Amino acid sequence: MFAAASPAQQLAPGEEPLSPEEEASATETPKRPSLQEELAVLMKALRDPEAADPETIERRIVEIWSISGSDTADFLLQRGREAMQAENYTAALDHLTALVDHAPEFAEGWNARATAYFMIEQYGLALADIEHVLALNPDHFGALAGLGIILEQLDRPEDALRALRAAQKLNPHRAQVNEAIERLEPEVDGLSL
Repeated sequence: MFAAASPAQQLAPGEEPLSPEEEASATETPKRPSLQEELAVLMKALRDPEAADPETIERRIVEIWSISGSDTADFLLQRGREAMQAENYTAALDHLTALVDHAPEFAEGWNARATAYFMIEQYGLALADIEHVLALNPDHFGALAGLGIILEQLDRPEDALRALRAAQKLNPHRAQVNEAIERLEPEVDGLSL
């Protein structure tokens, strides 16, 4: 019995055979975008004030940011978040400190620990962790929003407004950020007459 000819062997009269690279790309399934490519598309969509379903976009961005590439780091992040939800901030800080020690280049670990420090009103420690987050991920709208909230608590309205506007530029859909900007603008920029 003869084997069926491969597509590369079935040429029409005058047709040139495909190169090995062309043949390989013709049979490949389309590549799925990398997480970084997906993140870039999502961040662009989120910046649009008219974005459809911004909550879903934001949730997916945070999911991507929460992927460390290490099972241990992902586990520590999960445990830290669960402890925060249970309002067990001591346990949360234990898990999240272990996380930033284990994976100091993982911005979401620093962000989660900053949140835990914020929840127990340790604003100086939260600010230090936010500094790490923004050094690793300058587009972290959540960290920028947190920075603005803390700076407002510390009676630094100009700095708070600057951080909140940066967060709003990346994600104009957060009501808490928009309300804080509206509250601070008259104080910082003055009332227009």
